[in-house]
Amino acid sequence: MRKNVFCLVCILLIVLVGCKTNVETKKNIAKKDTVVVTMPVTSEPEYGFNPVYGWGAGEHTHEPLIQSTLFITTNDLQIDYDLATDYFVSEDGMTWTVTIREDAYFTDGEKLTAEDVAFTYNTCKQNSSVNDFTMLDYAEAIDEKTVVFHMTRPFSVWSYTMALVGIVPEHVYTSDYGENPVGSGKYILKQWDKGQQVILEANANYYDNAPKIKTVIVLFMEEEISLAAAQSEQSDVSYTSATYADISVADYELYSVISLDNRGINLPTQPAEQKDGIVYGNDVTSDIAIRRAINIALNRESMISNVLNGYASPAYSICDNTPWYQKDSEVQYNLEQANTILDDAGWTIGDDGIRNKNDIRAAFSILYPPSDSIRQGIAEEFCNNMKQIGLEVTPECVGWDIAYDLAQSQPLVWGWGAHTPMELYNIYHSQNGEYARYSPYYNETVDSYMDEALKSTDIETAYTLWQKAQWNGATGITQKGDIPWIWICNVDHLYFVKQGLIISEQKIHPHGHGWSLLNNVDTWEWQ
Repeated sequence: MRKNVFCLVCILLIVLVGCKTNVETKKNIAKKDTVVVTMPVTSEPEYGFNPVYGWGAGEHTHEPLIQSTLFITTNDLQIDYDLATDYFVSEDGMTWTVTIREDAYFTDGEKLTAEDVAFTYNTCKQNSSVNDFTMLDYAEAIDEKTVVFHMTRPFSVWSYTMALVGIVPEHVYTSDYGENPVGSGKYILKQWDKGQQVILEANANYYDNAPKIKTVIVLFMEEEISLAAAQSEQSDVSYTSATYADISVADYELYSVISLDNRGINLPTQPAEQKDGIVYGNDVTSDIAIRRAINIALNRESMISNVLNGYASPAYSICDNTPWYQKDSEVQYNLEQANTILDDAGWTIGDDGIRNKNDIRAAFSILYPPSDSIRQGIAEEFCNNMKQIGLEVTPECVGWDIAYDLAQSQPLVWGWGAHTPMELYNIYHSQNGEYARYSPYYNETVDSYMDEALKSTDIETAYTLWQKAQWNGATGITQKGDIPWIWICNVDHLYFVKQGLIISEQKIHPHGHGWSLLNNVDTWEWQ
């Protein structure tokens, strides 16, 4: 049966990709300076290759290939230089002065200057719908190689923002720039057949080491078609998931990348109340005993095995494997202790096996989005785990059009993960002065540590403050603290890779299973 399905998929591959693309792919796949890579259809850029509006619609964060950035993140998520050669932060954190290299040129031959940097950031400030630029007042070029960022507030992680924003040329930037990008990065856009493929070619005038891979062909495909592309040797690298990872593909090997692409569940910490037609809070999860019991009753290893076929690692925070990770986030699975916590808190088990306290039944829903079998599996496994401690949890499929509002009162299976501490801030900080953005939670001490971290002019000091926001020995967001979110796993990013292709060491991937793999494609090589 499976073979018949894959035969059908192969036929669909030919139809969907098109005869011309297949011919081009077969011709290029034999070249040893070319790679053909499949990506999810959600990775195709919605607004073109324009850093102002974001590149990959299905990506959380990633680095551009066509443009250069001021900074980059290293494999251990520290900050290093790209266009920048030096920088200085004022004592009050209100100005960042960055010096840029003088040997960078756009592909039209024009020199990249501080004016282009200032133009890019001021344009982002005015137009970006992807990244937050409210901390930037304006950028100004004080000479050809020096740009000054004037901030509205101190923002210690500004360097992480500068590692994502590609610099565009002021002299040719127009409304259709995303479809005809001019950059100074490793590659140029040669061809874009919307809905099908993107072809990138090495930038012959790139200021750093010349790319070893001269041509990168990206095919946008659904998961089943991506597998068929490998089986029919239409690709060198085909993205896949745990669902198909155990399938053997001749002449291909499974390649796994650890990630920050986590799956977690919010647990509203406030009792239920209605405001402006939306329910905020939950009478069950608002009891800290419930939240603490859930965190240690969750069998992460079993869930990873059952839902993801083992292709994931346990997650305990949104910051796993980062410089700002708080090790006190880790917990051990302990069903007996979870039941004891609930017993001691007065949640008694009824005749039907479900707990009750003060006439409140320990029952709630867990939401998951449609067309996501992994999140559905997590939700169902979660329900099974919770039965063992007397909680009645019901899985419920909801669309994203209503999910954000419903998550203010019900747990939802989320996906997060980024190369910046701002991910922690965006989820836990009470940004509207009352509750955190995605789920009702407020802790003044947690907020103050994150505020102080953003004001710090020393990144190492800021890391320590981010860690204290998670747990300072007395309060925080860990098991011993408020535990407003439960983190389950970091999903491995999986690919079928043609034998003989050497993929360079990957930095930990953020949320989104696409462009991040290609961050260092210029250093890949064929044996």
